[in-house]
Amino acid sequence: MSSIIPQLIVNSIIAGSIYSLVALGFNLIFGATKFFNLAYGVIAAVGGYAVYFLSKQLDLDVYLSILIAILFAGFIGWLSEKLIYAPMRRRKASGLILLIASLGLFTALQAVIAILFTSQFKTLSNNIGRVETFEIFGGIITSVQVIILVASILIMVALGLLIKYTKLGKAIKAISDDEEVAKIVGINTKKIIGRIFFIGSAIAGVAGVAVGFDTGIEPTMGMSLLLKGVIASIVGGIGNVYGGVLGAFLLGFVENFGIWKISGEWKDAIAFGLLIIFLIFRPGGILKVK
Repeated sequence: MSSIIPQLIVNSIIAGSIYSLVALGFNLIFGATKFFNLAYGVIAAVGGYAVYFLSKQLDLDVYLSILIAILFAGFIGWLSEKLIYAPMRRRKASGLILLIASLGLFTALQAVIAILFTSQFKTLSNNIGRVETFEIFGGIITSVQVIILVASILIMVALGLLIKYTKLGKAIKAISDDEEVAKIVGINTKKIIGRIFFIGSAIAGVAGVAVGFDTGIEPTMGMSLLLKGVIASIVGGIGNVYGGVLGAFLLGFVENFGIWKISGEWKDAIAFGLLIIFLIFRPGGILKVK
């Protein structure tokens, strides 16, 4: 029975890698705007379907398709900020109004995806030829999952370095601390928030592409990714980029080990159970916002 543990660990790490991508972008946007952008989930689906459209229907090179899809997801996020959220914030819309607007955008984009590509489940892994498998201490991992893990680590590191050492990163931190004060000291908050939406949405696109190659894509995939990303963000510390990563991996391990002896259908219930525990006993998350 213990031989399954290495596989559970591998599954947990891969799940944590994907959840961390979702949590990274979500926390980045939440930190600056202070509202739950529900449309963030469907942006991930946009990334996955963009790869499908470019590589399958237009027959572009798969790696070029991935790059274009990630940039396109970032563009859609940036466009949603410029056309919907920014005008609403200028009119002093409350967080609840912004939440409802993001839910409307989520529903609209999901419907567009279903209309264009049908609701049928699709896979991306056959776009890259033969998928190899490797054994690590008794656990099986595919070449696609290795790429997902490496990509998630690189993005985590890159985002951390950007926030800590660049002028843009310092502006992001200033806006996250207090947008009004950031305006007073001369930061162009509109421009910076637009960039935040682009970067965060591009990361969501990476997550959608990763899920597409690992398991597959469907129009409703955005809601599941959004929920896992939100749970990871709250558990790790909502608004704290590093906390989101920690919460994502904790969620990945709790989910996969939680279904060790029971049906996999309990995975979502276990995730929400973890969320409730943290909301009751540590609502600020593992790492509070700095």
